Amino acid sequence: MKNFFLFFILMGFIGLQSVLAQTTVTGTVTSTVDGSTLPGVSVVVKGTNLGTTTGINGKYQLNVPANAKAIVFSFVGMKTQTIAFTGQAIINVRLTSSAVSLGQVVVVGYGTQSKRRVTSAISSIGAAKINNIPTPSLQSAFVGKAAGVLITQTNGKLESGIKVHIRGISTITASQEPLYVVDGIPILNTDESTNSSPINPLLFLNPNDIASVEILKDASSEAIYGARGSNGVILITTKKGKQGKTRISLNYSTGFSRTTHKRDWLNTAQYIELFDEAAKNSGYTLAQLHHFYTLYSWDGKAEWNSSVNTNWQNLALVKGSVSNYNISASGGNRKTTFFISSAYNKTDGIVFDNKLQRYSIRANVENHVSDKLKIGTNTSFSRIIIDRVSNDDQFSTPLQAIAQTPFTRPFDANGVANRHTLYYNFLVQAQDGSFQTNIWHALINMYAEYQIIPSLKFRSEVAYDYNGQLAEEFSGSLTEAQGTNGFAIATSHRTERYDLNNYFTFTKNFNEDHRVNITLGTSFEKSILKAQHVEGTDFPSDALRTLQSAGNITGGASSLSAYDFLGYFARVAYSYKNKYLLNASIRRDGSSRFGINNQFGWFPAASIGWILSDEDFLKDSHILSLLKLRASWGVTGNAGIGNFASRSLFQGSSYNQKAGLAPTQLGNPNLKWERTSQIDVGINFGFFKNNRIGGVIDYYKKKTSNLLLNEPIPGTSGFQTITKNIGSMQNTGVEFMLNTKNVVTNGITWTTSFNISYNKNKVISLPNGDIIEGRNIVRQGEAISDFYMPEYAGVDPANGDALYYLNTLNPDGSRNRNTTKNYSDAKRVIVGNPFPNVIMGLSNTFYYKGLDFSFTFQAQRGASIYNLGGRFQEANGNFFDNQTVHQLQRWQKPGDITDVPQARLFGNNGTHHSTRYLQKANFVRLRNITIGYSFPKQLVEKLKLDQFRVYVTGFNLLTITKYTGNDPESTADYITGVSNIQQGIAFYSAPPAKTVTLGVNINF
Repeated sequence: MKNFFLFFILMGFIGLQSVLAQTTVTGTVTSTVDGSTLPGVSVVVKGTNLGTTTGINGKYQLNVPANAKAIVFSFVGMKTQTIAFTGQAIINVRLTSSAVSLGQVVVVGYGTQSKRRVTSAISSIGAAKINNIPTPSLQSAFVGKAAGVLITQTNGKLESGIKVHIRGISTITASQEPLYVVDGIPILNTDESTNSSPINPLLFLNPNDIASVEILKDASSEAIYGARGSNGVILITTKKGKQGKTRISLNYSTGFSRTTHKRDWLNTAQYIELFDEAAKNSGYTLAQLHHFYTLYSWDGKAEWNSSVNTNWQNLALVKGSVSNYNISASGGNRKTTFFISSAYNKTDGIVFDNKLQRYSIRANVENHVSDKLKIGTNTSFSRIIIDRVSNDDQFSTPLQAIAQTPFTRPFDANGVANRHTLYYNFLVQAQDGSFQTNIWHALINMYAEYQIIPSLKFRSEVAYDYNGQLAEEFSGSLTEAQGTNGFAIATSHRTERYDLNNYFTFTKNFNEDHRVNITLGTSFEKSILKAQHVEGTDFPSDALRTLQSAGNITGGASSLSAYDFLGYFARVAYSYKNKYLLNASIRRDGSSRFGINNQFGWFPAASIGWILSDEDFLKDSHILSLLKLRASWGVTGNAGIGNFASRSLFQGSSYNQKAGLAPTQLGNPNLKWERTSQIDVGINFGFFKNNRIGGVIDYYKKKTSNLLLNEPIPGTSGFQTITKNIGSMQNTGVEFMLNTKNVVTNGITWTTSFNISYNKNKVISLPNGDIIEGRNIVRQGEAISDFYMPEYAGVDPANGDALYYLNTLNPDGSRNRNTTKNYSDAKRVIVGNPFPNVIMGLSNTFYYKGLDFSFTFQAQRGASIYNLGGRFQEANGNFFDNQTVHQLQRWQKPGDITDVPQARLFGNNGTHHSTRYLQKANFVRLRNITIGYSFPKQLVEKLKLDQFRVYVTGFNLLTITKYTGNDPESTADYITGVSNIQQGIAFYSAPPAKTVTLGVNINF
């Protein structure tokens, strides 16, 4: 027994000696890129769990056992280094940047991730692809640069709303827009326009402040945002300061704009010939024709005059200009880094009297209070001033001037806008009215991050997002409001959002082969919207335009609305040997918008990845440099509905001057989220050294169930509909992206990026039958918003009658393709869709000895567009609107073969809604092109500068299309800007601008 105890004492002594035989190793880790110290580097004794991380100054201290063989240094974006341990007390390490793109870092929800370990479908767009593009809309800079992302501006007005569809459309009535997150904070993305023409809610962002954009496309990446991820998530990261000297950057550009396209309209001689003929064909004399013209004119005083020839289109679409001023400073030391910027943008649009100014400032500051604690703020303020024009359906909007007769003078002899015109002259509104919107936006995000232990940190974020908008519209005594001695309206919207995020992040390497990253947290958001509206008439003078001068306040209203979100989320990312990858996340979201019985929902997701190119049988390949397989599944939601859709609502009312309440909506306590489940299978590949040729292929299928739709109910209830979760729809598609480094040698660099994607949308279930709005239909088994109308069959050569296909059903289920001249006999059929099924982008970049050249093409096919204004613009003399020159091809005698019917005044010959005004919207567009030159370093240094670059940029310079309207992407703001179903409808919609700017970048 004594020997037994002596044995254990000896073993304990030997173990103690082993523990005591340690070396305290210290050192500093720096970057070979710029020599800066690297905080947060993982330092681990190889084959053990012993480790630490470097502090703010890049220094570390680690107790290393005497029997240790090596120490491993690893950091995201850097090559891992393994240093042999032979008892040395000081080990300084310089880490080099990873040679391949998989070593880069991408932003994900509530954190970052090495691109190598990403198992989701994420598109990244860097600052170089965004900055210096002459457009006030940030989203426009993304066009053509991400597979599966369709971005369309409603029309050519500067403030016009932007629609972004990621992998198709996943809802019918709820919001179709993605969630925007700026520096980790979800931001306000609601259109607060005071009329039905939407304003882009991201106008407040200065594109030159953007460092990167990540577009989350599959459920695995989106589900961390739970109830708002169904339409995709766009993560916007602004620029930050770096350690080193303060760097000042100046950027100035100025240029001009023109319309991308103008249509050809009849001149006075052609117009008179057409209408003389139309009157004769309808049995009217010329005297009657002239009488009708005056009778139906705006003020009943317009006269038929053949001595004037006015091009009204040139008055509506004018020469525009753009100027951008941007200055920024960045830098810092080991304790504090900063990025501050100020910018001013002034744009005069191509639409008459449409102007925009934006002032913006930003301050991003971060301070390391200690080795464990850092605090910071990302703060931006902006003011936007927009001189607006009326909606596309108003005669006071400039583009409707093309309907004016060419023999009408725009001004009288004194330069005053002519009021004796066929329709209301928009120039009267411009001279005696105004419409201006002022927007103030503030986004303040403050955060603190504490490193509890080397592998665990806690981050707290609190943010305030404010959007204030004041719209003031005045119409003087000479305008359409002449009967009121002036009319004014002022509307104020104020939206505030409070965000609070708290989450832990645990990151640990185990035995060098295992890496775990865990995120666990909670999120709370509260939004409050207040609105006021006042209107008045009877102004003593047209020079006094505020409501203070109104003699009669005729109306007013105010409203208050609010909603909350509360979420709990968790995510685990695991990698084994850095080639077997697993990610899983779950979020539980609650919202005040949904029924009391279903306010919370679960949103899980998971993904896996396998980097085959690191396997022994492939890692030595000189051809295949990368092969990664990915698969993901997840569930996301859509909460983009009204704040009180689930509630029974009452509204204050009056009866016989007595106050009361009236029911306005029937509640549904079981109302819940739309639920989108998505699977994605993808391949990342690369060939040759450093991924000389690389790309991504993805297949996805996502199905949305529990669609939020209005279900008809018996009228005896006192209501017409109730909002319920019924119906489902599906999107399936394929995405392909190819990146190539064509030439990288002898100072020459040429790279190419190409992407193409295909999407098919299908409504799976629609229990209450077809939903028809205007010329669009939602039908089970078909795509959302299909065009639904009679089919135009051309012109009868014998008599000039317009013909339509009957399209009645035959007994065998086929359609009767016989024709009829009776429009009411022709059946409506599905004849196209407003959304493209194929979108493409192609970018090229060249560098050679200071010269840089880049361009991006975008293309789409499969979409159609319906010109609602065609019934007036190509009406073969039906009414007095000016016509396109296509009417010169009208039928005039028996035997004529044409698609333009005989001209008949008031005859409605072929002017009904039909495919006559429906065209394919396929196009190829040169989206942007830039050529720049950076002066030689030796010359620049003599001027005490770091860089001096001049450049010329073109935007929308070339569009190739067979569409004969203003533009294949321009649609009616008052329809497509506010309706999910009525899409692809054009109505006197302004084309986009093509812009050329000359600029200079100076860094010092």
